[in-house]
Amino acid sequence: MVHIWDYNIEELKKTERGRILILERMINYGPGDEKIKLADVKKYWDKLDLYPIRRRLMELLIWGKYKSSPKSNKSFFLK
Repeated sequence: MVHIWDYNIEELKKTERGRILILERMINYGPGDEKIKLADVKKYWDKLDLYPIRRRLMELLIWGKYKSSPKSNKSFFLK
């Protein structure tokens, strides 16, 4: 089970916002012994607050492309 130290996990499971918080923690910090359900990730995708790099990786793994654009559009050249 994912380790959530600052909330009562049984209470979180009762609400949609709580289930989203559990899913965010599982993705951002590791799922522990549980598996992350792909259906849940797709269902709550637009509501998840994920680290940017994890979000981009998940987009690539789930949909095979990036759905979001990068935050910075600055370009640079290396010499």
